[in-house]
Amino acid sequence: MYQVIARKYRPQAFSELIGQEHVQRTLSNAIESNRIAHGYIFSGQRGTGKTTVARILARCLNCVNGPTPTPCGVCSSCIEIGAGNAVDVIEIDAASNRGINEMREIRENVRYRPARDRFKVFIIDEAHQITKEAFNALLKTLEEPPEWVVFILCTTEAYEIPNTIASRCQHFSFRSVDFSEIINRMKYIAEQEGIEAGEDVLSVVAQAGEGSVRDSLSALDQAIACCGKTLRVEEIRALLGMFGTESLYAVAEAVQRQDGARMLEIVQELERNGQSLQHFSRELSRYWRNLLVAKIAGKPTRLIAATDQEQRGFLETANLFSEEDLTRYLNLTLELYKTLQSSLQPRLHLELGLIKLVQAGRLQPIEEALAGLGKPDAVRNASPAAIQTAPGSPLSASARTDSPRPPAFQAPPAKTTSLPANNAPPVANLSPAPKVEARVASPPSTALASVEDAPAPAAATTGDLRQDLHDALVRAGLNFTADAILSSEVSLDGVELVIRAPKTMMLALKTEAKLQAVVSQVAGKPVRVKLEVGENLAAAQIRSAEKNPAEDTALRERALSHPGVKRLQELFPDAQVRTVRNLNE
Repeated sequence: MYQVIARKYRPQAFSELIGQEHVQRTLSNAIESNRIAHGYIFSGQRGTGKTTVARILARCLNCVNGPTPTPCGVCSSCIEIGAGNAVDVIEIDAASNRGINEMREIRENVRYRPARDRFKVFIIDEAHQITKEAFNALLKTLEEPPEWVVFILCTTEAYEIPNTIASRCQHFSFRSVDFSEIINRMKYIAEQEGIEAGEDVLSVVAQAGEGSVRDSLSALDQAIACCGKTLRVEEIRALLGMFGTESLYAVAEAVQRQDGARMLEIVQELERNGQSLQHFSRELSRYWRNLLVAKIAGKPTRLIAATDQEQRGFLETANLFSEEDLTRYLNLTLELYKTLQSSLQPRLHLELGLIKLVQAGRLQPIEEALAGLGKPDAVRNASPAAIQTAPGSPLSASARTDSPRPPAFQAPPAKTTSLPANNAPPVANLSPAPKVEARVASPPSTALASVEDAPAPAAATTGDLRQDLHDALVRAGLNFTADAILSSEVSLDGVELVIRAPKTMMLALKTEAKLQAVVSQVAGKPVRVKLEVGENLAAAQIRSAEKNPAEDTALRERALSHPGVKRLQELFPDAQVRTVRNLNE
């Protein structure tokens, strides 16, 4: 009967293991020094050798020459343990034997000495599936078993093992096997089997395993069954559903050229060839990740599961983009992959996701956009680009445009720009929707350009106390609280300061300890602060100004001639002046 490659070439000794040197070294030293524990937990991803090491440990303990780290492999114990039918090595699948009754049977079995060997070894696979009650039934036995019993719990989810169990065992974490080690192992097996397989073929097979030796060998077995003794990379990719770097590079090239039409052609080719769109998005995510790692490393690295030739190709492509761009593309592709998992229209979502990649390539970091605000010619002559927060930037505002002058401009979030004022500070409200308000205030205040929905600070019309309090809060670094004070009514009644603030400002005034100290400093005596919900003074003044049709022509002209207002009109040419009011009134 045919035996699959993964079982045929299963390691039978510590010397045959790959990628788990830390486990091999520790267990070998423990056996040589006769420090054998009664309980072990082997955890790690699938196919990394947990059950294999458990069997090797059982052979080391029960070999006729043992306990020894190098079992002979020819005695009856070694042969039977390797075949999985030894009497004193009991393998239990916890996925189907997870209840309390099965644990009671183990507890009864533990009481009897081994039939022939030195140790009775219990290997429990998928141990995390054992129920809580079953673990409790096993707890005392696992803590103080007889001297002839060794428990080995194998699991892919170590965090599911109760702490009461884990604390009584030695824990070994199995690592995913390095890409180059898997390649070398498959080269050896291919030579033994008489298979012609180039490095590019083995690279595709190893990538399909994703760090799991067993999965890689299963893929190799499938490839041999499909293609015979000679393996070709195109056939293997088609068999395993893998995508070559050519198809993935086509996406990167379309992004670099900002060619949305090419993206739609790529999706059409995938559907015509019957490719899985979800799988393509996953491979595309991995491709962007490899480009990002190559860009950061700047040279071939073990962090990328690829051959040296493929890594050189990654480096060349990565040099076409910045780290910020690659980070953005990877994030967008991961979101696309997540969406496709539950999408009823995968082609529609894939087309949309790839078009987003093209559009993301047109984004301009907000720092560059802000730096160009003081250069009118540069702004007018700049190519249409979106303002986007660069990864890692402290700024969070973003806006985008796809044409030199969009029909409706959406203002970015509030930015503070110092603008000198002359005499009385006027205010001009600019629109369209959402309309933009430009407020020009006397020094040391600053002029603000903000969306109308953001609360606008009111003028100091409730007395010197509010302005003094505002200035003191600014000096103390409490800018948000200072703005809230300007939007509120402030009155001092003996030792109590009443602040009537709009509901939207109450959060900024909740810094009671700091606010109390500043208020007492301004008042020159201990004062108690009382907060009440009131109306926004700035909104009330704006409504009052809008109700009055008679506007001061001189004030309007002075407001429109102000450099800050002129600059805003240059930046937002479609905006219109709605109202003008004097903040000192």
